[in-house]
Amino acid sequence: MTASSGNLVPTPGIDILDELEWRDVTAQTTDADALRKALAEGPITVYAGFDPTAPSLHAGNLATLLILTRFQRAGHRPIGLVGGATGLIGDPSGRSTERSLNSSEIVEEWVSRIRVQVEKFLSFDEGPTAATLVSNLDWTAELSAIDFLRDVGKHFPVNRMLARESVSARLAGEGLSYTEFSYQILQANDYLELYRRHGCTLQLGGSDQWGNITAGVDLIRRVEGAHVHALTGKLITKADGTKFGKTAGGAVWLDPALTSPYAFYQYWLNADDRDVVRFLKVFTFREREEIEELEKAVADRPAAREAQRALAGDLTTLVHGADELARVIAASRALFGQGSLDELDARTLESALAEVPTATVPSLGAPYIDLLAESGLVESKSAARRAVKEGGAYLNNVKITDEDYVPSADDLLFGRFLVLRRGKKTIGGVEVV
Repeated sequence: MTASSGNLVPTPGIDILDELEWRDVTAQTTDADALRKALAEGPITVYAGFDPTAPSLHAGNLATLLILTRFQRAGHRPIGLVGGATGLIGDPSGRSTERSLNSSEIVEEWVSRIRVQVEKFLSFDEGPTAATLVSNLDWTAELSAIDFLRDVGKHFPVNRMLARESVSARLAGEGLSYTEFSYQILQANDYLELYRRHGCTLQLGGSDQWGNITAGVDLIRRVEGAHVHALTGKLITKADGTKFGKTAGGAVWLDPALTSPYAFYQYWLNADDRDVVRFLKVFTFREREEIEELEKAVADRPAAREAQRALAGDLTTLVHGADELARVIAASRALFGQGSLDELDARTLESALAEVPTATVPSLGAPYIDLLAESGLVESKSAARRAVKEGGAYLNNVKITDEDYVPSADDLLFGRFLVLRRGKKTIGGVEVV
């Protein structure tokens, strides 16, 4: 089953741990044998939490969200938790400095936006594997400080809390406020509440969440005498050692208003050959045979970038839909002279030009060669003249042969844009504002 199928119907019978192991996405588990036994005995309830620390999830969150989706497809019951309470506090994991606290109004808005994103990846149809979506504010808001300290806090030895990596690292540096220090107790209480309310016995998260997750496992053992499970996914890094999911403009967001579908598609299309097979395993639902064929294509025909196209297509469809993928591909082809620019919508063209060198001008009137130089596609006006003379200069995919040509309002796309091209592959633009 590929991501492009858009089918979220569970497919029971999958050995989910073997599947995750082959995809090389898991990092730690409390007891692999006990978890495998529990999974074999029947459907279990599993949850993953997502804090609203930004208005959107990003590609790093997607890795965890897709593990949750795979559990549902394997016949288990998923719970997506959005941290309406923990988002007000801030998780110290993986951070060297204190978070800036957001207002309750901002957190509430971000919770609403992230709930919509999580919903897209889970099936809520009636049945034994139907998903549930919750906010931990539902039970945390009811807790008084006294109840929290007496009923929950008393189960947390301070020496053990201090030994957790996320805490000890901060104590060795700039220090840690009591607010962030208490975060692990809140997350542990979430697991306890979901165990009580929904019979949840497995929590998923990134490997940087291990301390917080196992705190919940320990709390349930102390309070309920029950043995539950923890499973973390690997934090994804690129082959060059840089942090995954980061671009010059920040994270690769799932919200199209923050990372356009065009930019999203291009990010994955430009994946390094050393990364693309691993990304196909982590971020798509392609079967092993398909991925192995694409891995062979990377080795035999790297210039064709078949694996990258499969990755970008599957992920863009999964996150933004098949219609958006079609628009993105049309824009990519049109920019390079393989399709009509007239068939693009304004939003897609604007997103595409945002990813290439673009000059902004207050009005038309400058010669084409000036615009070519100003956009950065050539280093000087003389280089622009040479490009025209040599037949390698284009305006809106039309070859420019007159060195003195001045674009007019008739050349503007959507009354705002000019698409410039030098040769076959160097694209730029001009926007009249």
